Amino acid sequence: MIVTVTLNTALDRSLTVPTLQLGQRHRASEVLTLAGGKGINVARALKRLDVPVVATGLAGGRTGTRIVEELTAEAILNDFVRIRDESRTSTLVVDPTSGRQTEINEWGPKVTETELGTLMDKLRYLSRGADSVVFAGSLPRGVSETFYAEAARELGRRGIRVALDAEGEPLRLGLDAEPWLVSPNQHEAEQLVGQELFDDEDFLMALDAIAELGARNVHITLEDGCFALVREERQVRRYRAIVPRLEPVSVVGAGDALLAQWITAMLEGTPVEDALRLAAAAGAASVLEVGAGRFDPAEARRLAAAVEVHELQAVS
Repeated sequence: MIVTVTLNTALDRSLTVPTLQLGQRHRASEVLTLAGGKGINVARALKRLDVPVVATGLAGGRTGTRIVEELTAEAILNDFVRIRDESRTSTLVVDPTSGRQTEINEWGPKVTETELGTLMDKLRYLSRGADSVVFAGSLPRGVSETFYAEAARELGRRGIRVALDAEGEPLRLGLDAEPWLVSPNQHEAEQLVGQELFDDEDFLMALDAIAELGARNVHITLEDGCFALVREERQVRRYRAIVPRLEPVSVVGAGDALLAQWITAMLEGTPVEDALRLAAAAGAASVLEVGAGRFDPAEARRLAAAVEVHELQAVS
């Protein structure tokens, strides 16, 4: 079983608005409402892969009730801590004519120490039967930037694989706990290493730098695949996975699908290069439909055959 943890849950509304123009009145051609937040998106992708998963985190107010109802409607097993303050709503506007996407995210709730303590108690209970725990997304107000580091360190002492997908200081501090995997996108990786990344040598440098900060394994996700550093049998190996060119419908959540498939493949003992093909293909398949974490596993398997995986040599 895999447990996903989303502290800053959201009710995600995706609006498809052809030929969007600011300052004009429009009518959406499609509207999709889903429970959201990066951990929930990972849980949704795991559900598509038929992997036992429990989504937990914080959910507050009427919006929190709606988030739980939406998860239940998707048959995603969940066990959230209810908090007093209102969970956020996020809006994504997709213009299919231009390919542009606009995200509007609320700040989210303020969390008390008591509510956070209740979440940790729940997480200790749920993780007893878990192979992996995934912490993903931003931290709401009132939660210390050390939260991921402290939680990952406690779980790591119990032999649980911890995956962390965050950004900024919570990610940087989280690396001190030596998580099994971190999965930043390019922008988040650039923040960590303090420079922009352009070519293979830049990304190889970034993989090694992030590993030196504490990560056991590293993914840097891109629109066309990922770079990866993988430790296996005391060896450190580096890879580049490239997906075939697609016309995306929505790129939001592609990294969440990639992360879900990678964890699944590694728990099943899939060879690393095959796991990377499957993971990159899941991320690619997810851009073909609106809704983070949604993808067709059959389409992902078809795309996997066209994913190129190259082993790279470390920069001297």
